[in-house]
Amino acid sequence: MIVVSAPSADSPTAELTAYERVDGRWESVIGPVRADVGELGVGEPADDEFRTPAGTFPLGQAFGREADPGTRMPYFEATDEDWWDEDVDSPTYNTHVHAAEIDSEDAENLYDSGPIYDYAVLIDHNPQRVPGRSAGIFLHVSDGDPTWGCVAIDRDQMRSVLQWLDPAQDPHITIGVELDGPPAAR
Repeated sequence: MIVVSAPSADSPTAELTAYERVDGRWESVIGPVRADVGELGVGEPADDEFRTPAGTFPLGQAFGREADPGTRMPYFEATDEDWWDEDVDSPTYNTHVHAAEIDSEDAENLYDSGPIYDYAVLIDHNPQRVPGRSAGIFLHVSDGDPTWGCVAIDRDQMRSVLQWLDPAQDPHITIGVELDGPPAAR
């Protein structure tokens, strides 16, 4: 479980802490570390609004411009033919598309976007791909600025998170305001 806690709903910064269960209780294994979140803070997600979705979400596909750092998550090394489709009218909205070109009005190239995607993992906040609920929300490397809705941390910390994540443990991320550790019901 990763917990991202912002001091207020409109704060573009937060703290990230990774926890794992040890003898039935949660123990911190990474952090707390500084995290950049959406320019508008955290809350209800919407396309074209730079807000990080609040809630608890599974972590999915990992990827990066760099080679696999040793994660157990499904991982692909991004090239200039890897895109995340964010076009609400596209049949591949909120999915990874591997193609030389993509027929989309709003697709992000996962390689050309630069070092923020040296290491990343999908925050699967919109698995039903509902247009309008935002697309392409990741935990990725920080460039020191607020994000477009993602959560971003220091490059070395991001590598550590990827090396720690284990799909067999059903990893999730909880994002919110003034959170005090992982949800008790997990």
